[in-house]
Amino acid sequence: MKSENIKKIVISVFILLFIFLLDRISKIIILNILDETGQVDIYINSFLNFYLVWNKGIGFGLLSSDEDFFYNVVTILIVLINFVIIYLLFKEKGLKFYFLIVILGGSLGNLFDRIYYRAVPDFFDLNYNGYHWFIFNVADIFITIGIILLILAELISYKKVNE
Repeated sequence: MKSENIKKIVISVFILLFIFLLDRISKIIILNILDETGQVDIYINSFLNFYLVWNKGIGFGLLSSDEDFFYNVVTILIVLINFVIIYLLFKEKGLKFYFLIVILGGSLGNLFDRIYYRAVPDFFDLNYNGYHWFIFNVADIFITIGIILLILAELISYKKVNE
């Protein structure tokens, strides 16, 4: 195996583990607060609060449902999407490869919670003048950043091809 391939694998595993562990640690801290106080409702400032909700849907609480069948279908869909991302990792080169790693790291963090807790703990509550954004977690941040960067990379490469 070439030295550059080994370096790419090591960097990829490091990024994946960093994202997964950062997500796990943040959730463990929030869940410890829940165990100690019985709730998580922490005012930080007028823009940011920590408020724990259990998300049975996908990112930002979309497609939430209390029905086990629907929950299981969404979980299976997430697993399949992770396999598609892994497949794409074998095909991509350059920055797109790392953007997919970032998405996968976040996705694996939330998938762990879906399997272990049967829901994903979300706790970042952003708001402005009483308008609240979806409550989310660290894994959601990385998934969103990875998707945005991947879209931008695609737009840039599309523009270069069509010039």
